Amino acid sequence: MVVGVSIVPTLLWRRTRPVEMVTIAFVLSTVGTVLADGEQSNMRSLAVLLLLPFAVVRWGSGREVLLGSTVVLVTVVFSLAVSDLTAADVAGGLIVVFAVVALGLALRYRAGAKARELDQVKLLERERLARDLHDSVAHHVSAIVIRAQAGVVASASRPDAAVDALRLIEAEATRTLGEMRAMVHMLRRDHPDRDGDPSPGIDDIDGLARTAGHGPAVDVEIIGDVADLPGALGTAIYRLAQESVTNALRHARNATHVRVRLDADDTTVRLLVCDDGDPVRGAVPSGYGLLGMSERATLLGGRCEAGPDPGRGWRVSASLPRAAGRAG
Repeated sequence: MVVGVSIVPTLLWRRTRPVEMVTIAFVLSTVGTVLADGEQSNMRSLAVLLLLPFAVVRWGSGREVLLGSTVVLVTVVFSLAVSDLTAADVAGGLIVVFAVVALGLALRYRAGAKARELDQVKLLERERLARDLHDSVAHHVSAIVIRAQAGVVASASRPDAAVDALRLIEAEATRTLGEMRAMVHMLRRDHPDRDGDPSPGIDDIDGLARTAGHGPAVDVEIIGDVADLPGALGTAIYRLAQESVTNALRHARNATHVRVRLDADDTTVRLLVCDDGDPVRGAVPSGYGLLGMSERATLLGGRCEAGPDPGRGWRVSASLPRAAGRAG
């Protein structure tokens, strides 16, 4: 009884110091068995001697699990060797101990699996946020840079061009701020309601069109019925078109025209963005933009390809199933 009472306090530190506690408990139990001349039926029935091995395999590190298991195995074998238990009692006791250890390992694996799943969800959310930042904010910032450069070049011969550039920069900055606020609104915990999602969609693609000025003209053509596309699909298509147009405006050398064509039928939605810039020579450029475009298409069960056009310029083509992103 004295040994049993002495073991109970070890439960207080079973999570923080599992190896030390299991060593103290099982060594004291073994000492009690020896002092009692092999009488240990009451000692081995203590729940403490089951909770401590469970704690070792459930919360201990790999090294602690190995050390704790060794301590338990050695002390149990020694106690059984000096006890007067029958073979049936020994088998029953070992089965109970192994069952407790197996339960601890199962719960440990389950907790690890949930932690890995949570990490994966966090990673996917970070990737989604990175894509949205790149495709929205970076798009407008690129437009601001282009407008500013054009204003500086034209200001010498046309002073009013600087004023026009500032107005365009102000408009782009306002849209950037609006999209940033929308993203923050969606990420805030105190705004869980997703109704009225401010994410852009198919209806916003027409806003990518622009007339020739300081840079190539952008024409947008939509063929087919796109009115009932799922919101997630519409947002993905817009982001693909937006990033493709941004790349053309920034990188297409001597381009005068960028064409955006959206073609939808009963099963598939196809997007084509191409420009008439100089042929791309050498290695195909790569970056976060192209990677994000490919990820967006893949997540919705489609594909996106980007590369030099056989004629001239750059070509981006995407094909997405019409039912992608539909709830249920």
